[in-house]
Amino acid sequence: MTDWKAVAVGFVVIVVVGTGGLALPLIGQIGAGLLGGFAAGYLAGGTLGNGAWNGLVAGSISGIVVTLLAALLGSLLGLAGGPLGGLLGGVGVLVAGVVLTLIFAIDSAIAGAVGAWVKG
Repeated sequence: MTDWKAVAVGFVVIVVVGTGGLALPLIGQIGAGLLGGFAAGYLAGGTLGNGAWNGLVAGSISGIVVTLLAALLGSLLGLAGGPLGGLLGGVGVLVAGVVLTLIFAIDSAIAGAVGAWVKG
C-alpha cells in the first residue's frame, strides 16, 4: 500500500536536491533520486517491496512533473521558430523526460528498498 506522506517527502527531496544538482547534470539527478527514494522508503518502512514501491512512486511522480514542465518550457521556447519549432521542441524534451523519469524511478525504487531495510 502506498504511504502518500512518505511519497510526498520523497518527491520534495528529489525536487530540491535535483534543483541543486543541476550543477552536476547526471550525477546530481541520480543522487536526487537516490536520496528521495531512500527518504520515501525509510518513512514508509515495512518490507523491502513496500520501501521499493514508495520510492518508485516518489521517483516516478517527480520525473513526470519535471518532464511536463520541461516540455512546456521547450514548446514555449520553440515557438520562436514557429508552430513546428514549438512542436519539435516540446516533443524532443518530452522524449528526454521519459528517460529522466525512468532514471528517477529505478534508482528511487532501489534506494526505497534500502531505506525500508535500514528502518526495519
